[in-house]
Amino acid sequence: MKTNTILTLVLALCAFALPSCIDIDAPPYDRESDLTFWDDPQSALQTLNACYETLPGTEEVVYSDAATDNAYCKVQDFTRDIANGAYSPADHYVKSFWDARYLGIKRCNRLLANINRVPGLSGELRNRYTGEAKTIRAWHYFELYSRFGDVPFYTHVITMSEAATIGRMPKADVAAAILGDLDEVIRNNDLPPSYPANEQGRITRWAAYALKARILLFDGRWNDLKTVTDTIMTHSGCRLFDGGYAALFTVAHEGNPEIILDVQYLKGLRENRTQAQFLPPSLGGYSQLSPLQELVDSYPMQNGKAIGERGSDYDAQQPFANRDPRLAATIAYDGNTYPLIDGSTAVVRTTPGASPDGYGFSSNCSATGYYLKKYWDNDYRASLSSGLNTILIRYADVLLMYAEACAETTGLTAGEWNRTIGLLRARAGFTSEGCAFPSDKTTDELIQIVRNERRCELAFEGVRLKDIYRWRIAETVLNGWCHGLYTGETIGTDNGFVRVEQRRFLPAKHYLWPIPQTDRDINKNLTPNPGW
Repeated sequence: MKTNTILTLVLALCAFALPSCIDIDAPPYDRESDLTFWDDPQSALQTLNACYETLPGTEEVVYSDAATDNAYCKVQDFTRDIANGAYSPADHYVKSFWDARYLGIKRCNRLLANINRVPGLSGELRNRYTGEAKTIRAWHYFELYSRFGDVPFYTHVITMSEAATIGRMPKADVAAAILGDLDEVIRNNDLPPSYPANEQGRITRWAAYALKARILLFDGRWNDLKTVTDTIMTHSGCRLFDGGYAALFTVAHEGNPEIILDVQYLKGLRENRTQAQFLPPSLGGYSQLSPLQELVDSYPMQNGKAIGERGSDYDAQQPFANRDPRLAATIAYDGNTYPLIDGSTAVVRTTPGASPDGYGFSSNCSATGYYLKKYWDNDYRASLSSGLNTILIRYADVLLMYAEACAETTGLTAGEWNRTIGLLRARAGFTSEGCAFPSDKTTDELIQIVRNERRCELAFEGVRLKDIYRWRIAETVLNGWCHGLYTGETIGTDNGFVRVEQRRFLPAKHYLWPIPQTDRDINKNLTPNPGW
């Protein structure tokens, strides 16, 4: 049961975050870590659990797609501003992202600097905690350099004076440093391949491998990436969840063999309320986040062909018929349903003006005519509070990284297709034709198919932004109008599709986010990125 599998980690996280009574005769609270804190055998675990708290939660993961051509956010000064080019060095979201990553790094460095002071830790446990902290720190540095480029890099607890003077390390050196940490953790077997049920959610050896793969993917190191992903595929024991794509994102099937790393939540104890921000009004939501027509159009037909491709059998009068089954599992369109806890379903009507969920009916309705269905937790508590875990890395991503590395080097063969995309499509429910290797495609066409497969399989899982950056297609997909559903109207539409927002992406400027102005005001050695 889920309560048993994550209770230890969640309770520890919550306990670390809660205030406690302080004895007036105790050492000063703000200096506890320097005097007595590390004398407690539990101090290492408490500090490590605080490091886990800094991993991205549901809101950050889901909303990152609103900075891409997958989704739209109604709220200004959020990921919406990244998508439309309206952000600046003073942008709140940019600053909060920067601060959150460096908070995680600070906590990891604090543990690593003091772990040898903690009494009662076995060598095995000391090494494991070190491996977990180094992997979390590597995660944060990767998130930073993939957005900001060169960033301040340090592996010790820095002083205030250092914080005000430290400069930016070249991103290639940052990547080399964190890959070195991950290699050390993997080589020394600091992390176990799996954990007992009461420690589910902790970083395993294979999570370190998978994070290494993502770094290699972002940097286009294809041959190294093939080696790492092949190792995971051959030796990890990970496999695709066989209960269907939609069921993968439910509480009932958490902890399955496809999950490599996820953030732990627990109903009634540690919850998120993100689903209230994307559900239709009929289910109590207010659709602050909405999928775009561009994402909808990316899902192929069940025969594997794109909707505009000859022989696809796409029917514009029935646009959702015979489509990739992952579309219906990810996005609620007109006539789609949400499964309810009692076994019934809630039908969503999104046609213009339809009550209560139709496009334009109220300010709580979707701005695009589509609602997010992925991550729907029908066993929610009050106010749509959910205990559904947030998946950060799963085995499907490993398969797609391997497929892309093959396509970009020696070329994707039928055997490699059957080992990767063929498996994903079969699990999703494609026809046999849709699962078959498209032998009539050129190398460039196969690369595009692999890229689109990532988009459909991993939508709203926090990877699209890095993908459009590393492929250098952001200036194409984030310029001009993004769209909502087809209404047939001529005013305010493009070919009948609703204009949602006009976006702008300047490649000389926007591939790197601005260094926050408040940090540059304090530290004059933080040089600005080009154009900022």
